[in-house]
Amino acid sequence: MSTLIAVILAFAFYYPLFMAWLWMQGALFYYWHYERKDPPVSQPPVLDYPPVSVIIPCYNEGQNARETIGAALALDYPEFEVIAVNDGSTDDTGDILNELAASNPRLRVIHQSPNQGKAVGLNTALAFSRNEYLLCIDGDAVLDRYAAKWLLRHFINSPRVAAVTGNPRIRNRTTLLGRLQVGEFTAIIGLIKRAQRSYGRLFTVSGVITAFRKSAVIEAGMWSEDMLTEDIDISWKLQHKHWAVRFEPHALVWILMPETLKGLFKQRVRWAKGGTQALMRNAWVFTSWRHRYMWPIYLEYFLSVVWSYSMAFVIGYWLASLLLPSVLQPISSPFLPGWYGLLLGYTCLTQFAVSKAIDSQYDKGLGRNYYWMIWYPLAYWLLNVLTSVYAFPQAVIRKKGTRARWTSPDRGVHHGK
Repeated sequence: MSTLIAVILAFAFYYPLFMAWLWMQGALFYYWHYERKDPPVSQPPVLDYPPVSVIIPCYNEGQNARETIGAALALDYPEFEVIAVNDGSTDDTGDILNELAASNPRLRVIHQSPNQGKAVGLNTALAFSRNEYLLCIDGDAVLDRYAAKWLLRHFINSPRVAAVTGNPRIRNRTTLLGRLQVGEFTAIIGLIKRAQRSYGRLFTVSGVITAFRKSAVIEAGMWSEDMLTEDIDISWKLQHKHWAVRFEPHALVWILMPETLKGLFKQRVRWAKGGTQALMRNAWVFTSWRHRYMWPIYLEYFLSVVWSYSMAFVIGYWLASLLLPSVLQPISSPFLPGWYGLLLGYTCLTQFAVSKAIDSQYDKGLGRNYYWMIWYPLAYWLLNVLTSVYAFPQAVIRKKGTRARWTSPDRGVHHGK
């Protein structure tokens, strides 16, 4: 076997192991240093909270608007307004929002036509908002009633905080894909955000729930209308301006996720395209010593793309070696649990056990999903390989300035919390 192939094989199998243990260590440090000292979710700190504007961009959210707006209006918070932006919806979203606004003086509705995209909706709501602090959520998100207080405490305690992202929890978890995503948001996304916060910077806030300091967003140039993932873009723009971005696990929001392979693939392709756009747009940080604190999170995502292509090569080489055994030296199947597969499986279950121990105070049903996480490496790593390899060239050739507009996503099977 050539040295190059051996190096690719080693990287493909050892990189996720290294990152998993790095994330676990960082998350445990975060928990021990910050999280364990806090009271339960239902007992946020007693502070002099400033007014906040809750911003909800909506596109074809007729099935979810009442529940989402209702939860936002039910916040346990002293002074707030809710701004819903109907961005050219083709269903009954506009009518429902108007009906709700007629009976709720806290709610204001802005209608945009045609479909302008989420970033435009956020920028429009920012311009009409009355308050310095903005709590931005998705049109299908159901806020926990204490979420705003947990998020806003960071702005009160530090004038350098520009954004605080919350802790999304999956509502639809009756299918295998739903259960896997419950584990993913706990063992991967939540763990990574804790680890990145420990190590200094976040790659991205969660677009589904983040509070912002309006003046910082304006200073950073607001949300970019041509970015497929506006949450990644604004995270980098704020941190480039040396603002702090934080994670608040007590700020809960309940969300719907795709539960069909087609819907999940489309969602992850968009995420992968947005991540690649961020790589290309922010590569200049390596020319600036003042922005060296952004190098680790840039390299982390860059290496994850390299890993996807490495795994694609391993799979392709393995298939080719089966067809041409006299030409190519056979390698072990990447889909069968050899010793490295058992090690990856053990690491995956350990990672989920660590994250479950941390997150169980926010989501009582995590233990029921532990068994299903053994399938995570095969199901989601394969999905990440496919979406990254598929999305990378599309993002590279995408014309800069092309408006990122709404598409109606797969919201899965809706069964409530």
